[in-house]
Amino acid sequence: MSVNILNKKILITGGLGFIGSNLTRRLVESGNNVKIIDSLIPEYGGNLRNVHDIQDKITVSQSDVRDVAAIKNLIKGHDYLFNLAGQTSHLDSMHDPITDLDINAKAQLSILEACRKYNPDIRIVFASTRQIYGKPKYLPVDEKHPRHPVDVNGINKIAGEQYHILYQEVYGIASSVLRLTNTYGPRMRIRDARQTFLGIWIRNLLEGKPIQVFGDGKQRRDYNYVEDVLDALLIGATEKNAIGKVYNLGAPDPLSLEDTAKIMCQKIEGGDYQLIPFPEDRKAIDVGDFICDYSAFRDQFGWEPKVSFEDGIQRSLEYFQGDIEYYI
Repeated sequence: MSVNILNKKILITGGLGFIGSNLTRRLVESGNNVKIIDSLIPEYGGNLRNVHDIQDKITVSQSDVRDVAAIKNLIKGHDYLFNLAGQTSHLDSMHDPITDLDINAKAQLSILEACRKYNPDIRIVFASTRQIYGKPKYLPVDEKHPRHPVDVNGINKIAGEQYHILYQEVYGIASSVLRLTNTYGPRMRIRDARQTFLGIWIRNLLEGKPIQVFGDGKQRRDYNYVEDVLDALLIGATEKNAIGKVYNLGAPDPLSLEDTAKIMCQKIEGGDYQLIPFPEDRKAIDVGDFICDYSAFRDQFGWEPKVSFEDGIQRSLEYFQGDIEYYI
């Protein structure tokens, strides 16, 4: 299923980040009036390079989603809100849990309160994460799977989800929630592993360093190329049957981490990887195999990932090869 939004006023939190900037570009191409909120705090992935060539076609507000007054003023007058801002590092959430709470839970409540008071007709899509499930009790993991996060980030993301669903049920704020799995593609954060391990793997390859695969490399993951995720976000924003619902995204072709590394190494001359023991802080929050069941979203709306991992990682590497100085 392919949908689009045309000639609307759209607000994107975290719009200078990976997914937000790619979504911005898609929406600008469709003639929408797009306003971005981004704090540009270095740890959180916002990067002006992501929109450098469309800056004259968008409005950028360097604001923090924790700033209640700023959010109140920015919410007014928009047709859609893509609520993508968040603290994404699982490790950071354990080292600094209060900041994670403020961004991923408290700020979400402030955003929804602003919508209730100043723009109750806005349509919202909230980006959540598969991390809320914790270690799988069965595979693939569907939406009925118990939620038992292994880190603070997952707990706060559950709260963010629940706030959006509650405000839909009680106040009629039209919200949808998508639980994203490992999303990758151009403009992702590659400076470190704060966003996804694939980011630092790409950086290592482009710098001629081996990819480091923790453990035995047998853990399986599913991956979504960013353009496929944008399709899902647009469906979540426009389909009436998505209101008040929570859906997994996922892919039909999960790979072990070692196989993931092998595919990536084949794309770069001299690319190599090594298996190394798990660092203790990461081992404590690793979930092992994880594969999402996205059949509910597929069956309801016809969404299916179009880009294979092999093709998507090729596109990603080509992008960063030409622009790496702005991302490391």
